[in-house]
Amino acid sequence: MTWLEAESPRVSCPEHGVVVTAVPWARHGARFTAEFEDQVAWLVARSAQSTVAALLRISWRSVAAIVTRVVSSQERGRDLFANLQRIGIDEISYRKGQCYLTVVFDHDTGHLVWAEPGRDQATLAKFFDALGDERCRRIRRVSRDGASWIVSVVDERCPNAIQCTDPFHVVRWASDALDEVRRQVWNAARKGGQPGLAHALKGARWALWHNPENLTQRQQATLVEIERTNQPLFRAYLLKEELRYVFQLSARRGLPRLDRWIQWARRSRLAPFVKLARTITEYRASIAAALRYGLSNARIESGNQKIRLIIRRSFGFHHPAALIALAKLSLGGLCPALPGRA
Repeated sequence: MTWLEAESPRVSCPEHGVVVTAVPWARHGARFTAEFEDQVAWLVARSAQSTVAALLRISWRSVAAIVTRVVSSQERGRDLFANLQRIGIDEISYRKGQCYLTVVFDHDTGHLVWAEPGRDQATLAKFFDALGDERCRRIRRVSRDGASWIVSVVDERCPNAIQCTDPFHVVRWASDALDEVRRQVWNAARKGGQPGLAHALKGARWALWHNPENLTQRQQATLVEIERTNQPLFRAYLLKEELRYVFQLSARRGLPRLDRWIQWARRSRLAPFVKLARTITEYRASIAAALRYGLSNARIESGNQKIRLIIRRSFGFHHPAALIALAKLSLGGLCPALPGRA
């Protein structure tokens, strides 16, 4: 370990008052050199803070403070909102008790450009306030799930943006409707004195949810049995699979098939799918845009998985500011290079 000592006189600044004069080899308020802090930040972006603290013989709190300083330093002089045209918006839970972050990613760079605690209209409005009216008008595409609070704010603040409903979330709506039908059929069998059928239906969830190409032989046999004994549930399964197939097609072939699916679901006599048909009709324009432009929240979901990994290896966060700083360091293109490396 090396200790570096230097005279750093106090100066009187007309704007900031009495402060310690800046030095070229350390950031303001730091007890470590800038190169040491860059090394800490590079390691933290790839491993747990406690591991980095033990390796470099500093406290866990020092590591957290270094991350905040480095991210602030990297953001200074950079325009994270430059050239934003295609963005993805989502929310992610960071701890129990309905604690969420709203996150915004740039589709073109893959970077996390903004995050804030909360998941409502007021939270998302803060992003567009920071972006400014002129840049809001430059946004051309917005991918998101079906959350109404996202839809309404984007409609209001981004007049030139085309919204794209994430296909994964649409298929998940169908999976939820399928599971609701399965529970209805299971309850009817249980109350109708058919315990064997009820037991088989309760264990059929994964056979119904999984993609056909990923089914085990046992799950395939379960589907065959459902087709033979329970036509309403099998019809629900076919509806889910048909909707999933729609999003594997081009817009030219997929949109007519989506319209046929809506008609089929309306006539299915399955209440959850009749309701889903109304929902998809409401979101049809944004679903069609997702097919037409090939835009989804896949990149955003990948970023969210990395944020969850950060949360797990840090054993959670008491305050979202520390998580946001670490997420920006890892996913926002703000991680510095290792000192002395090209």
